[in-house]
Amino acid sequence: MKFTQLTKSLQQAVDPAYLIEGEEAYFRDAAVKAITEAVNITQPLLNNVRYEGESLKGDRLLAFRDELYTLPFFDEKRIVRVYGFYPSEREWESVLAPYFEKPCSTTVLLIVNEGKKANAAELKKKKNLTFVDCSREDEETLSRWLFALMRRKGLVPDADACALMVRFCARDASRMKAETDKFVSLLGEGERVTREHIEEYVTKDAEYKIYEMTQAASRGNFAKFQEIADDLMKKGFDEHALLSSLTSHFETLTAVSNMKGGDEEIAKALSQNAYAVKKNREAARRLGKKRVQTLYEELYALSSGAKSGIVFKQGALFLATAKIFFGGTEK
Repeated sequence: MKFTQLTKSLQQAVDPAYLIEGEEAYFRDAAVKAITEAVNITQPLLNNVRYEGESLKGDRLLAFRDELYTLPFFDEKRIVRVYGFYPSEREWESVLAPYFEKPCSTTVLLIVNEGKKANAAELKKKKNLTFVDCSREDEETLSRWLFALMRRKGLVPDADACALMVRFCARDASRMKAETDKFVSLLGEGERVTREHIEEYVTKDAEYKIYEMTQAASRGNFAKFQEIADDLMKKGFDEHALLSSLTSHFETLTAVSNMKGGDEEIAKALSQNAYAVKKNREAARRLGKKRVQTLYEELYALSSGAKSGIVFKQGALFLATAKIFFGGTEK
């Protein structure tokens, strides 16, 4: 299940074991907190224990498996959390599988992983292990989540304000939570949060600034492009990074200009959201299919040349900028 579905699931029942996995650290922590609250442990020092997965090898793994049967003290259930736990198939079958065939009724096991190891996918298939997906959500889902979060905090958010904050924060849930707390202090309970508030008080993430820069390039807005590029350079980006972003952008424009189907269909194929595909298709049509393809090929050559040392990175970015803004308008 998705993290956003966990609260509703816990209202029905608490499962014996969960795999909480994904790159979004805030969702992982929030999932652990939600399950812990649902279990209602009153003696956390006795009944809420933590293990590090790297240490569970050999005899220690056997001992860990046996400790899952430990009865709680002065609580109905006991929580066992293990972080970064990626057992091999052999370890699972020989040591852990018997436990998961019949989990202890008074233990709730939480395996909390980022999911970056090669065998991470195998855990999701295991019996009696409920998967909670804590990967980064799409903009629409995060906008709804943020809207609900702000309402719980006593704020009255506009829908377009939530959507803009999601983009400014590059879909980082932990940062959106922090920005929401800031608005509670800044505006007070019961106050409206508007798009203007987001633009004034929320700092744009570098990823969103890159998005703005590439959109400015597509629109031919040289002044805006240069303003954003200069700002990114002051924040630690170099010419390689900016040129790579531009090359990637025109690669995407080339792809969408050659693809057939609706925005949703193309978004799924490119692992993008439909809004981004819509804007990129508009940009590709405005520039013209042939020019988009030509710019991608020219920027790719410049980027490769800069990385291999054939041309200085400063010169490569200068030439790329000239080609984008002053290189003609062939269709």
